[in-house]
Amino acid sequence: MTPARRGPLALGAYRLLWVVARALTGAYWRLEVIGTERVPRTGAFVVAPVHRSNLDFLLAGLAMKRPVRYMAKSSIFLGGVIDRFLNTMGAFPVVRDTADFSAIRTCEELLAAGEPVVVFPEGRRKSGDEVLDLFDGPAFVAARQRVPIVPVGIGGSDKAMPIGKKWILPHKVVIVIGEPIYPDVPIEGRVPRSAVTKLTEQLRGEVQNVYDTARRLAG
Repeated sequence: MTPARRGPLALGAYRLLWVVARALTGAYWRLEVIGTERVPRTGAFVVAPVHRSNLDFLLAGLAMKRPVRYMAKSSIFLGGVIDRFLNTMGAFPVVRDTADFSAIRTCEELLAAGEPVVVFPEGRRKSGDEVLDLFDGPAFVAARQRVPIVPVGIGGSDKAMPIGKKWILPHKVVIVIGEPIYPDVPIEGRVPRSAVTKLTEQLRGEVQNVYDTARRLAG
């Protein structure tokens, strides 16, 4: 199964696992999602969550009522059953800290096909309350495909599963979804570099805002 194709069985499995995971996380973490009405009901968009825990991969998908795709670090793709499961969940690999043009191309193809894609703009897990430097990747693909970016703040996941820990604690988790950010670019033609830089900085501010709210509510 390629990342560009996900048949009825895979989508059915995704939706079933979504329902089960949402029920379990609701009970164990008292998961609360705020702002679901801001998620576009149709069409493609980039989901841009803050990243403070290994749990954020799961939580970003649970915040969306539509099936999403994930750009995930290549090191978790170990072949065989694991890769088939990750493909079913909508993940495709990216080599971090490099200009992975194959992953960027896959992301753009999925967006062009109308699918939402989760891309962590910080690139990897970070610590602390501040959202600092972001990669331009999410802004770049959103601008080129003329689709919005949805900022997502996840509060409490760093306490439910701190960096370096392998156990999961029953700490409250709150997800706050921000207003979609639409790229200010021409309808057609080349995307100016300045527009990508501006969009990235706008995204950084919005991710910080929703993260601050999510942290405060999660306690």
